[in-house]
Amino acid sequence: MVNQNKKETIRVVLVDDQTMIRQGLGYVIKMQKDMEVSGEASNGEEAVKLVGEVIPDVVLMDVQMPNMSGIEATREITRLHPLIKVLILTTFDTYDYIVDGIRAGAIGYMLKDSDSQDMLDLIRRAHQGEALFYTATAAKALAEALQFQQKNHKSASHSDSDTDSVLPPLVMLDQLTDREQDVLEQLSYGKRNEQIAQHLLISEGTVKTHIHRILQKMGVEDRTQAVAKAIRYKIVK
Repeated sequence: MVNQNKKETIRVVLVDDQTMIRQGLGYVIKMQKDMEVSGEASNGEEAVKLVGEVIPDVVLMDVQMPNMSGIEATREITRLHPLIKVLILTTFDTYDYIVDGIRAGAIGYMLKDSDSQDMLDLIRRAHQGEALFYTATAAKALAEALQFQQKNHKSASHSDSDTDSVLPPLVMLDQLTDREQDVLEQLSYGKRNEQIAQHLLISEGTVKTHIHRILQKMGVEDRTQAVAKAIRYKIVK
Protein backbone atom coordinates (compact mmCIF):
# COMPACT_ATOMS: atom_id res chain seq x y z
CA MET A 1 0.00 0.00 0.00
CA VAL A 2 1.37 3.40 -1.04
CA ASN A 3 1.88 5.97 1.71
CA GLN A 4 -0.07 8.99 0.52
CA ASN A 5 1.60 11.21 3.13
CA LYS A 6 5.12 10.48 1.96
CA LYS A 7 6.84 13.68 0.87
CA GLU A 8 9.04 14.03 -2.18
CA THR A 9 12.72 14.15 -1.29
CA ILE A 10 14.35 17.44 -2.27
CA ARG A 11 17.82 16.80 -3.66
CA VAL A 12 20.24 19.61 -2.79
CA VAL A 13 23.75 20.41 -4.04
CA LEU A 14 25.98 22.58 -1.84
CA VAL A 15 28.52 24.89 -3.47
CA ASP A 16 30.98 26.81 -1.28
CA ASP A 17 34.76 27.06 -1.16
CA GLN A 18 34.70 26.81 2.65
CA THR A 19 34.52 23.23 3.88
CA MET A 20 33.03 24.22 7.23
CA ILE A 21 30.18 26.05 5.55
CA ARG A 22 29.34 23.01 3.44
CA GLN A 23 29.57 20.72 6.45
CA GLY A 24 27.29 22.94 8.51
CA LEU A 25 24.67 23.26 5.79
CA GLY A 26 24.92 19.58 5.00
CA TYR A 27 24.39 18.56 8.61
CA VAL A 28 21.16 20.56 8.88
CA ILE A 29 19.83 19.36 5.53
CA LYS A 30 20.59 15.69 6.23
CA MET A 31 18.52 15.92 9.41
CA GLN A 32 15.40 16.62 7.34
CA LYS A 33 13.14 13.75 6.27
CA ASP A 34 12.25 15.47 3.00
CA MET A 35 15.78 16.50 1.95
CA GLU A 36 19.10 14.97 1.03
CA VAL A 37 22.51 16.30 -0.01
CA SER A 38 23.22 15.04 -3.53
CA GLY A 39 26.75 16.41 -3.66
CA GLU A 40 29.17 19.19 -2.78
CA ALA A 41 31.44 21.43 -4.86
CA SER A 42 34.13 23.90 -3.80
CA ASN A 43 34.06 26.17 -6.87
CA GLY A 44 31.93 27.10 -9.85
CA GLU A 45 33.55 24.75 -12.32
CA GLU A 46 33.04 21.78 -10.02
CA ALA A 47 29.45 22.89 -9.45
CA VAL A 48 28.54 22.96 -13.15
CA LYS A 49 30.02 19.49 -13.68
CA LEU A 50 28.44 18.04 -10.53
CA VAL A 51 25.00 19.44 -11.25
CA GLY A 52 25.12 17.92 -14.73
CA GLU A 53 25.88 14.54 -13.18
CA VAL A 54 23.41 14.40 -10.30
CA ILE A 55 20.64 16.75 -11.56
CA PRO A 56 19.49 18.08 -8.15
CA ASP A 57 16.32 20.02 -7.42
CA VAL A 58 17.98 22.94 -5.63
CA VAL A 59 21.51 24.36 -5.59
CA LEU A 60 22.83 26.51 -2.74
CA MET A 61 25.47 28.63 -4.50
CA ASP A 62 28.24 30.71 -2.93
CA VAL A 63 29.28 33.85 -4.83
CA GLN A 64 33.00 34.39 -4.38
CA MET A 65 34.91 31.23 -5.30
CA PRO A 66 38.10 30.38 -7.23
CA ASN A 67 38.16 29.25 -10.90
CA MET A 68 34.56 30.26 -11.58
CA SER A 69 32.35 32.54 -9.50
CA GLY A 70 28.95 31.51 -8.22
CA ILE A 71 27.29 34.00 -10.57
CA GLU A 72 29.00 32.48 -13.61
CA ALA A 73 28.19 28.98 -12.43
CA THR A 74 24.55 29.95 -11.86
CA ARG A 75 24.31 31.36 -15.38
CA GLU A 76 25.70 28.14 -16.86
CA ILE A 77 23.57 25.85 -14.71
CA THR A 78 20.32 27.65 -15.44
CA ARG A 79 21.18 27.69 -19.15
CA LEU A 80 21.84 23.96 -19.26
CA HIS A 81 19.24 22.91 -16.68
CA PRO A 82 16.42 25.49 -16.56
CA LEU A 83 14.30 23.43 -14.15
CA ILE A 84 16.95 23.41 -11.43
CA LYS A 85 16.42 26.08 -8.77
CA VAL A 86 19.51 28.06 -7.71
CA LEU A 87 19.69 30.01 -4.46
CA ILE A 88 22.61 32.42 -4.03
CA LEU A 89 24.57 32.13 -0.78
CA THR A 90 26.21 35.36 0.30
CA THR A 91 27.78 36.87 3.39
CA PHE A 92 26.35 40.33 2.72
CA ASP A 93 23.01 41.69 1.54
CA THR A 94 24.83 43.22 -1.41
CA TYR A 95 22.91 44.90 -4.20
CA ASP A 96 25.32 43.95 -7.00
CA TYR A 97 25.34 40.28 -6.02
CA ILE A 98 21.55 40.16 -6.02
CA VAL A 99 21.21 41.91 -9.39
CA ASP A 100 23.86 39.69 -10.98
CA GLY A 101 22.28 36.61 -9.45
CA ILE A 102 18.83 37.47 -10.80
CA ARG A 103 20.23 38.11 -14.26
CA ALA A 104 22.09 34.81 -14.09
CA GLY A 105 18.86 32.96 -13.37
CA ALA A 106 18.85 32.50 -9.59
CA ILE A 107 15.36 32.53 -8.09
CA GLY A 108 16.47 33.84 -4.72
CA TYR A 109 19.23 34.37 -2.23
CA MET A 110 20.00 33.82 1.41
CA LEU A 111 22.55 35.09 3.88
CA LYS A 112 25.01 32.61 5.31
CA ASP A 113 24.16 33.67 8.85
CA SER A 114 20.43 33.09 8.35
CA ASP A 115 18.56 30.94 10.83
CA SER A 116 18.68 27.27 9.84
CA GLN A 117 14.88 27.02 9.83
CA ASP A 118 14.68 29.97 7.45
CA MET A 119 17.21 28.25 5.21
CA LEU A 120 15.13 25.07 5.15
CA ASP A 121 12.02 27.09 4.39
CA LEU A 122 13.82 28.78 1.51
CA ILE A 123 14.89 25.45 0.05
CA ARG A 124 11.39 23.99 0.25
CA ARG A 125 9.76 27.04 -1.28
CA ALA A 126 12.42 27.33 -3.99
CA HIS A 127 11.69 23.72 -4.87
CA GLN A 128 8.04 24.72 -5.31
CA GLY A 129 9.09 27.46 -7.73
CA GLU A 130 8.71 30.52 -5.53
CA ALA A 131 10.96 33.56 -5.96
CA LEU A 132 12.65 34.29 -2.65
CA PHE A 133 13.57 37.97 -2.46
CA TYR A 134 12.61 39.36 0.91
CA THR A 135 14.66 42.43 1.88
CA ALA A 136 14.26 45.96 0.53
CA THR A 137 17.64 45.61 -1.20
CA ALA A 138 16.50 42.45 -2.96
CA ALA A 139 13.12 43.90 -3.94
CA LYS A 140 14.81 46.90 -5.54
CA ALA A 141 17.34 44.69 -7.28
CA LEU A 142 14.61 42.43 -8.67
CA ALA A 143 12.61 45.34 -10.06
CA GLU A 144 15.63 46.99 -11.67
CA ALA A 145 16.89 43.72 -13.13
CA LEU A 146 13.52 43.11 -14.75
CA GLN A 147 13.48 46.65 -16.10
CA PHE A 148 16.97 46.10 -17.49
CA GLN A 149 15.83 42.92 -19.26
CA GLN A 150 12.76 44.68 -20.60
CA LYS A 151 14.81 47.55 -22.02
CA ASN A 152 17.22 45.20 -23.76
CA HIS A 153 14.36 43.11 -25.11
CA LYS A 154 12.72 46.01 -26.91
CA SER A 155 13.39 46.51 -30.59
CA ALA A 156 16.00 49.11 -31.47
CA SER A 157 13.41 50.64 -33.79
CA HIS A 158 11.29 51.75 -30.84
CA SER A 159 11.65 55.27 -29.57
CA ASP A 160 13.25 55.75 -26.17
CA SER A 161 10.34 57.90 -25.12
CA ASP A 162 7.36 56.07 -23.68
CA THR A 163 8.16 52.84 -25.49
CA ASP A 164 5.98 50.94 -23.03
CA SER A 165 2.95 52.36 -24.84
CA VAL A 166 3.69 50.26 -27.95
CA LEU A 167 3.86 47.03 -25.95
CA PRO A 168 0.42 45.39 -25.85
CA PRO A 169 -0.35 44.68 -22.19
CA LEU A 170 -1.10 40.97 -21.79
CA VAL A 171 -3.19 41.69 -18.73
CA MET A 172 -5.08 44.86 -17.92
CA LEU A 173 -5.92 46.15 -14.47
CA ASP A 174 -9.64 45.75 -15.06
CA GLN A 175 -9.13 41.99 -15.58
CA LEU A 176 -8.03 41.64 -11.99
CA THR A 177 -10.37 42.21 -9.08
CA ASP A 178 -9.35 44.70 -6.41
CA ARG A 179 -8.43 41.86 -4.07
CA GLU A 180 -6.40 40.12 -6.77
CA GLN A 181 -4.49 43.35 -7.33
CA ASP A 182 -3.82 43.54 -3.60
CA VAL A 183 -2.51 39.97 -3.57
CA LEU A 184 -0.37 40.57 -6.65
CA GLU A 185 1.14 43.65 -5.03
CA GLN A 186 2.03 41.61 -1.94
CA LEU A 187 3.58 38.94 -4.16
CA SER A 188 5.77 41.61 -5.74
CA TYR A 189 7.09 42.42 -2.27
CA GLY A 190 8.18 38.80 -1.87
CA LYS A 191 5.57 38.06 0.78
CA ARG A 192 4.67 34.49 1.73
CA ASN A 193 1.10 33.23 1.55
CA GLU A 194 0.72 33.38 5.32
CA GLN A 195 2.10 36.93 5.40
CA ILE A 196 -0.31 38.01 2.66
CA ALA A 197 -3.19 36.43 4.56
CA GLN A 198 -2.26 38.29 7.74
CA HIS A 199 -1.81 41.60 5.92
CA LEU A 200 -5.11 41.38 4.02
CA LEU A 201 -7.02 39.70 6.90
CA ILE A 202 -8.02 36.69 4.81
CA SER A 203 -7.29 32.97 5.05
CA GLU A 204 -4.30 31.27 3.39
CA GLY A 205 -6.75 29.19 1.37
CA THR A 206 -8.29 32.36 -0.02
CA VAL A 207 -4.82 33.69 -0.86
CA LYS A 208 -4.06 30.49 -2.80
CA THR A 209 -7.33 30.84 -4.69
CA HIS A 210 -6.55 34.45 -5.63
CA ILE A 211 -3.05 33.47 -6.76
CA HIS A 212 -4.46 30.66 -8.92
CA ARG A 213 -6.83 33.10 -10.61
CA ILE A 214 -4.08 35.69 -11.05
CA LEU A 215 -1.87 33.13 -12.81
CA GLN A 216 -4.76 32.14 -15.09
CA LYS A 217 -5.63 35.71 -16.00
CA MET A 218 -2.01 36.70 -16.60
CA GLY A 219 -1.26 33.59 -18.62
CA VAL A 220 1.75 32.58 -16.52
CA GLU A 221 2.81 29.37 -14.80
CA ASP A 222 4.00 30.57 -11.40
CA ARG A 223 4.17 33.55 -9.06
CA THR A 224 7.68 34.48 -10.21
CA GLN A 225 6.46 34.98 -13.77
CA ALA A 226 3.43 36.87 -12.49
CA VAL A 227 5.60 39.35 -10.59
CA ALA A 228 7.92 39.75 -13.58
CA LYS A 229 5.01 40.53 -15.91
CA ALA A 230 3.35 42.79 -13.33
CA ILE A 231 6.48 44.91 -12.98
CA ARG A 232 7.10 44.92 -16.72
CA TYR A 233 3.63 46.23 -17.53
CA LYS A 234 3.50 48.49 -14.48
CA ILE A 235 0.57 46.65 -12.92
CA VAL A 236 2.47 47.02 -9.66
CA LYS A 237 5.17 49.50 -8.74
